[in-house]
Amino acid sequence: MTNAFSKKFENHVHALALYFMFYNFCRIHKTLRMSPAMAAGIADLLWSMEDVLALVDARSPEAAKRRRYKRRNLS
Repeated sequence: MTNAFSKKFENHVHALALYFMFYNFCRIHKTLRMSPAMAAGIADLLWSMEDVLALVDARSPEAAKRRRYKRRNLS
């Protein structure tokens, strides 16, 4: 049993990357009144999480097609 989190280092790195992407591109900073990426001149628009997920989907490889299950004759 786990406490609802992954113990793999690679998954932790991916979760941190998503958090930093959200913080820098999707969230409006209170004192800047824009995202940090917009303040730095990297982005022109405030991104949504759908934009971030579209980037993730574009970079991920296609899933392999599953084979059909063959039944065994147990008799």
